[in-house]
Amino acid sequence: WLTSENMHHQWLLLAACFWVIFMFMVASKFITLTFKDPDGYGAKQEPLILTAVTKVDDVHVPEEKHWPEEFQPTGKAFSGNLIHQPLVHMERLELLRNVCRDAALRDLSHAAVSKFVLDRIFVCDKHKILFCQTPKVGNTQWKKVLIVLNGAFSSIEEIPENIVHDHEKNGLPRLSSFSDSEIKKRLNLYFKFFIVRDPFERLISAFKDKFVHNPRFEPWYRHEIAPGIIRKYRKNRTETKGLQFEDFVRYLGDPNHRWLDVQFGDHIIHWVTYVELCAPCEITYSVIGHHETLEDDAPYILKAAGIDHLVSYPTIPPGITVYNRTKVERYFSGISKRDIRRLYARFEGDFKLFGYPEPDFLLN
Repeated sequence: WLTSENMHHQWLLLAACFWVIFMFMVASKFITLTFKDPDGYGAKQEPLILTAVTKVDDVHVPEEKHWPEEFQPTGKAFSGNLIHQPLVHMERLELLRNVCRDAALRDLSHAAVSKFVLDRIFVCDKHKILFCQTPKVGNTQWKKVLIVLNGAFSSIEEIPENIVHDHEKNGLPRLSSFSDSEIKKRLNLYFKFFIVRDPFERLISAFKDKFVHNPRFEPWYRHEIAPGIIRKYRKNRTETKGLQFEDFVRYLGDPNHRWLDVQFGDHIIHWVTYVELCAPCEITYSVIGHHETLEDDAPYILKAAGIDHLVSYPTIPPGITVYNRTKVERYFSGISKRDIRRLYARFEGDFKLFGYPEPDFLLN
């Protein structure tokens, strides 16, 4: 009788253990499904309602509906800070969709997918990736990554600096070089990303690079563009010093600046808006990285694109991506509020679409 009772207790204990294990598995599955990033890992995306007509030489670019099969999760878990990254990127894309729907910002947030935009997008067919170039946010390094992935060089260290931006030798085709049908296919199926930065800090970086340091291989910024801006926008005509940041701000904030832009041609890509460069309300991007968080965003982008085992983003020097509030305030300290407000009005779409707050010195 005692033996029978002991066996009965053992069976009850065994059943209880199985029940605990089963409940643990159910709970784990629930947690996995709850915290999976719907925008990055195959869930159906909420349709984006647009009022603009998107044309590529009379070809409509269809809206992306689902992630293709090759971008489904591999089962490998994120480690360290990466475990929090999917939520960050989901929130960025959700903000982008909401601002794109804001009718009041339509003129500042929508841009046709023109040849100008397609010229900014570089293609890696081997790994189904599109990268939209937004100057002054570390794009040279991303181009090196794609050059290696396309097979032109076996490692980033082997790429000569003069080759990176030579599009006849670096093995990076632009999306504009394909037929209409091939463009549509790539826009629908490929992993698409670009990088943004605080718009005003980006303009400071562009000003310093093109007009202060002025690389020898780009003399037209100092000898052609700067004199054109000075003639049109410098208040004190007796001054003979080179282009000042105040002149640059007055030029960029002028609602009628485009007549001068046409004379400058493609050189102005270094300070046109992200909207004009990449058409983020018309093209459904997979990830939008931020320069300020590039240490986390770069490995996330590589992993989300499924190429983290093939290439690494080059080492980022300490502190280079940190937003320098003091520098921004110093550059704008001697500029009139009127000129700053006009500049902000032009770049407001970039501030709102990507979650950058209005500068404090505009609120005081």
